[in-house]
Amino acid sequence: MENGGTGGRGAGAEAGAGPGAGSQAGPEPGPETASGGGSGAGGRLRWREAMLRALYGPEGFYRRGGPGTGAAAHFRTSVHASPLFAAAVAELVRRTAVALGRPAELDVVDVGAGRGELLTGVLAAYEGPGRLRAYAVEVGPPPEEPDGRITWLARPPEGVRGLLFANEWLDNVPVEVAETDGQGVPRYVEVAADGTERLGAEVRGADAEWLRRWWPLAGAPPGSRAEIGAPRDAAWSAALTTLTAGLALTADYAHTRAARPPYGTLTAFRDGQEVRPVPDGSCDVTAHVALDAVAAAAPERGGPALLMSQREALRGLGLDGSRPPLALARTDPAGYLRRLATAGQAAELLDPAGLGGFTWLAHHVGIAPVLP
Repeated sequence: MENGGTGGRGAGAEAGAGPGAGSQAGPEPGPETASGGGSGAGGRLRWREAMLRALYGPEGFYRRGGPGTGAAAHFRTSVHASPLFAAAVAELVRRTAVALGRPAELDVVDVGAGRGELLTGVLAAYEGPGRLRAYAVEVGPPPEEPDGRITWLARPPEGVRGLLFANEWLDNVPVEVAETDGQGVPRYVEVAADGTERLGAEVRGADAEWLRRWWPLAGAPPGSRAEIGAPRDAAWSAALTTLTAGLALTADYAHTRAARPPYGTLTAFRDGQEVRPVPDGSCDVTAHVALDAVAAAAPERGGPALLMSQREALRGLGLDGSRPPLALARTDPAGYLRRLATAGQAAELLDPAGLGGFTWLAHHVGIAPVLP
């Protein structure tokens, strides 16, 4: 089977959910996420290897620096939507500090930090005990004038005590794409540099087992698709092991086994627009995350993993999208307009059909829960 890359696919980015998953590329996939996908005939690769090269290769989308690069140049995330998001994360850091016994220093690690916008916002908004040690984990080049309070790393530091946060990172960990053939047999999808696809070998081994457990395709109608999320399970598990005590949190476009999209979610973004996924380094190739599988694969570090919507989490952190009373417009017009603008920003972050529909996965390690 060959097609133009997205033919027959029914699910891309969620409507109204911002500019697409994968806003900030995280650490370069290491051994736990390195591709095992081989090269097919005609120079085609399985999607995992193609995505790895397109995003993280020498000329990859997230390796480039200079003007017009970075997440904000291509899509709008919760971080870019409003400073209220960083303020909510700062409140989460404060709660974590209190739960840890108010240490003199507290680590804040942003995995997939982009240009460091979230950390800069958290440092500005933080009003809690202890001094924050901020770490930006990013494979791309740092900003030309980096914040001197932030340490830039290619991988999360070991021995983290505080908050480990990955916002829209896992969706950029490369994965294989599987599609059922005319007999309902799942096969790897191979892709050329121009985005044209065809079916390759039958999915077997550990990938077939992952599909069986988390995204069953065997016997599904021809053309049914799935992204095999095992590399993401491994990537988050590896990141989680760096946390000694505190909170590990990842937030992303997500789905669970009860409602998997029948045609997968593979898509791409460039210049603020959703585009056909072409693995040539010109766009952010991404797919939603099976966060229930990620949670199940994570090592036992404390209490049970928590899955919640971003709307639920942010409301629990004090975010409120309610409009100010109209009477305030008469007594304090300027104050009314300020509060109205703030309410609008909060409403965008809380919108269940948009950013509020993101899923948060949280692990509390050695502390009492600080999230709802």
